Amino acid sequence: MPQVPQTFFDALAVRTWCGLALRALGRAREEIDAINVYPVADGDTGTNLYLTVESAATAVEAVFSGYEAGSASAGSPSVADAARAMAHGALIGARGNSGTILAQLLRGMAQVLAAEGEASHTDADGLRLALRQAADSARRAVAHPVEGTVLSVASAAADAAGGAGGDCGTVARAAYQGACAALAATPGQLAVLERAGVVDAGGRGLVAVLAALVETFTGERPGAPVSSGAETHACVETAGLLESGEAEDCADQAADAGGPAFEVVYLLEAEDAAVDRLRERLDALGDSLVVVGGDGLWNVHVHVDDAGAAVEAGVEAGRPYRIRITHFGVDDVHARGGERPPRERAQRAVVAVVPGEGLAGLYAEAGATTVLARPGEPPASGELVEAVRRAHAREVVLLPNDADLRHTAAAAAEQARSEGVRVALIPTRSAVQGIAALAVHQPDRRFDEDVVSMTSAAGATRYAEVAVAERQSWTMAGICQAGDVLGLIDGDVAVIGADVTATAEAVLDRMLAAGGELVTLVLGDEAPDGVAERLEGRVREAYLAVDTVVYRGGRQGALLLIGVE
Repeated sequence: MPQVPQTFFDALAVRTWCGLALRALGRAREEIDAINVYPVADGDTGTNLYLTVESAATAVEAVFSGYEAGSASAGSPSVADAARAMAHGALIGARGNSGTILAQLLRGMAQVLAAEGEASHTDADGLRLALRQAADSARRAVAHPVEGTVLSVASAAADAAGGAGGDCGTVARAAYQGACAALAATPGQLAVLERAGVVDAGGRGLVAVLAALVETFTGERPGAPVSSGAETHACVETAGLLESGEAEDCADQAADAGGPAFEVVYLLEAEDAAVDRLRERLDALGDSLVVVGGDGLWNVHVHVDDAGAAVEAGVEAGRPYRIRITHFGVDDVHARGGERPPRERAQRAVVAVVPGEGLAGLYAEAGATTVLARPGEPPASGELVEAVRRAHAREVVLLPNDADLRHTAAAAAEQARSEGVRVALIPTRSAVQGIAALAVHQPDRRFDEDVVSMTSAAGATRYAEVAVAERQSWTMAGICQAGDVLGLIDGDVAVIGADVTATAEAVLDRMLAAGGELVTLVLGDEAPDGVAERLEGRVREAYLAVDTVVYRGGRQGALLLIGVE
């Protein structure tokens, strides 16, 4: 964590703010989840906000890492670089209604900060404008804005900041105090909050994010200010209404049990005009509609009864992907309207990170709970922890399927263990090793025996990938140029070629020279036609008693993954 306080709103301040906001939401996550009654009492607003900010913070760290890995003359990122990364990370990682709105708030701020161009920083005036743009753009993104929600809190923060003089620290503190007052007023604006005796959960999360902004510029975590007038509310203690036991009952008091059966969320590549039509279509299908983003990439969130129609509308508008459909089922507060039937924990589950939609389907068919890793966007620890929770099992085997995820997966496993789940982390370094481990998984045998068997199968599988070089680089096989085809075996470049199929054959020959019984091929969407047939033929002709199995991986980082057991 960089040193605080920061004097100006520069790239380092963006980085610091993201880190402090993540810590603040981590501390408040369970409290926010507990008071989540609007628009759906599904108890996950705090978690969704945390995951959204974690994605933003990861993107900002990637920008700094890129500069640090470059030459000394590269300098450091501009405030525009960091702000754009923050907004993009939040957009692609946004979860739930409140997370999607927070992503638009950050995008609104980034639009002002990015206008600084290559400037090293912006001042208090820039911060005031950024907070105003954030609140206004978030309100425009929601189809039917409702007062008493995070939108009211964001508007109040921007209003307070606009009337404050002084430096960035003074403006940030004014925004925080304005947000606190607005948060305390939310029960009087929204009947469902008043019945439950709580403040708005999304607004409570935004207050935590603004508290981190104050800490960024002052070095001090703000206390609980008192609003003027007869009513006095300690902002960060407002959720203390729950200390008398209301945390367990508040969702049941949110009596609006009727409503759409599904939450549908997806990223969408589409033009602005198509998104305008999509908004109209989805608004007619359901409620809680939030569409955020721009420049060709959007995050779509809606509650509907016909999930298929919501996805089809996205297909008509552009290219939807990372589609998540959640059913508000009988064990969900939104549908139960009263008693929550206890959901029995499974004895054992497998949670796996997969690099493409095709493999996600394959792993899911085998009974695994999957986390999709987008090319260049590895999942954060919070996503893995959430997947472990979603698996709802006493014992979990975690397959990271990527050497670079070992620390992330270890942190997630430790967090899950602290929540009472027995977790075994198998250090799989490729999805093909995960396939081998999953093939020998037997949930009815002793946990330790199952883990040993899966670990042995993964360890006995050599892995390779064929990809295209993005830039000139030194490798174990020599110097490669941008556009060269690279064949990596066990993580190291072993072959540099000009043709994908020929390079893949060379890689396969090297791997089978040491023996093997089964070859697994996972084709990415960009793999050339005929490459699988060519490699299968090669195995039949040159390697007796070796079987081949082929899977479609979808949009994965590599053109081709190869496993040899």
